[in-house]
Amino acid sequence: MKSAKTRNPQRGPKGAGKANHRDDSRSKAHARPAKDAAPAKSRREAPAERAQGPSSTPVPVRTEVRKGARPAERAPVILETQGEAGYRLLDSGDGEKLERYGDVIIVRPEAQALWPRLLPPERWAEADAIFTGDTDEEGMGRWRFPKQALGETWPMQLMDVDFLARYTSFRHVGVFPEQIVHWTWMREQIKARGGKPKVLNLFGYTGVASLIAAEAGAEVTHVDASKKAIGWAKENQTLARLTDRPIRWILDDAMKFIEREQRRGNRYDIILTDPPKFGRGPNGEVWQLFDHLPRMLGLCRELLSDKPIGLVLTAYSIRASFYSMHELMMETMRGMGGLVESGELIIREHPTTEGQAARALSTSLFSRWTRP
Repeated sequence: MKSAKTRNPQRGPKGAGKANHRDDSRSKAHARPAKDAAPAKSRREAPAERAQGPSSTPVPVRTEVRKGARPAERAPVILETQGEAGYRLLDSGDGEKLERYGDVIIVRPEAQALWPRLLPPERWAEADAIFTGDTDEEGMGRWRFPKQALGETWPMQLMDVDFLARYTSFRHVGVFPEQIVHWTWMREQIKARGGKPKVLNLFGYTGVASLIAAEAGAEVTHVDASKKAIGWAKENQTLARLTDRPIRWILDDAMKFIEREQRRGNRYDIILTDPPKFGRGPNGEVWQLFDHLPRMLGLCRELLSDKPIGLVLTAYSIRASFYSMHELMMETMRGMGGLVESGELIIREHPTTEGQAARALSTSLFSRWTRP
């Protein structure tokens, strides 16, 4: 399902230092079942109802200079998934990708697929849904269903957890398979720790990571500022038959929530944070990744328990090298010991014909601090 590869730090991964591309912006609204799915508000790019950053806390001119030794480090690291039974990247090329989500085959734009397609046109013509329209990261588009009109949702399963996928106007379907590598690591750590480790999932969206953590035995706090995303996540909890598991669904601004948690003295063993590059909340809150990320990571450090397992940061569609995130994490975690690994998440194609190359798509940057 996954593997971790370390490349020569003197060379770095192909494309390091360049803008890392994200194929879509996460949507907060649900599409409609019709010939085309209706536009929905973006979770990641500029929703009026998305609260991501502080409205009254000023951004400090300087970030805190921490004392103590820096953690051990490993970079660049490439974390790779080939998907699993519920998801496969079937082919890519000519600016698009062909994927299977559950039983549904989808074609979506993919700017990084600069190479030619390998599968014949008739295989691409098998698609059940094709994303069309505005393909800009911040724009809206529509879905075309060439065979028959499809409903807005369909059931999926990843890592033995059931949930609903949905068509949204920002290309995605509510799950990001490249995160399987982080979810697998998290599940293994929860089971190894035993008891009920506490997991905080910031910008948790549709809750797949939260459900995987809960299924593994964790006590989960899931935070998202979208009422629709929280509703979707609760639907997924019911579908996954995990309504008896301890999950707190928190509808709140992420920064405001962790500021309050720090004052309350609440602590967590694992923190997942998957922030957008920009967001705007219902009360005028503004999140800017480069402005607010240092403070957010600093607060996350303060929320770690006395025996922490890890802090995971993922970033999409930003004009930065993963080394920027790596050095920020290294400085944030001074004096904490442990290991910081940083690099890229990639999805490997799953060949379906003899001789088909298993090419890889880079999806995002990550930095992960862990302590044995």
